[in-house]
Amino acid sequence: MVIIKLEQVRFHAFHGLYPGESLVGGEFEINLDVEYDDTGISFESLNNTISYVSLFDIVKLRMKSSAPLLEKIGKDILDEIFNRYPFIKSSSISIYKLHPPVVQFQGRLGVSLNRKY
Repeated sequence: MVIIKLEQVRFHAFHGLYPGESLVGGEFEINLDVEYDDTGISFESLNNTISYVSLFDIVKLRMKSSAPLLEKIGKDILDEIFNRYPFIKSSSISIYKLHPPVVQFQGRLGVSLNRKY
C-alpha cells in the first residue's frame, strides 16, 4: 500500500457558524492521507501514482468556498478525491481551526473523517 500525504497545509478561509467568521475568516490546518494498492506498479512516472499536487488543488479549491461546518468541507474533499481516483482504498482528513472563537480556549479545534472503500 502507498499513502500519499499532505500534512500541516494551512489556509486562511471563511468557514464557521459564529458571527464574523464568514467576514474576517480564520486560519485552518489540514492533514490528508490517501491510500491505494501498489501491487504491480513500477513507479516510473506520475501516471503510476496520485499526484500530491492534484490532491492539494482539490483541497485548495474547496477551502475557497465557505461553509458553516468543517464536517461538510471534509466530506466534500473526500468525495471529490474518490470521484477522481475511484481505485483508492481509504482516505482520511483532519481539519483544524487554529484560532477558534471560543472564550478562554487555547489550542486548536477540529474534525477528522475516515473512509474505507
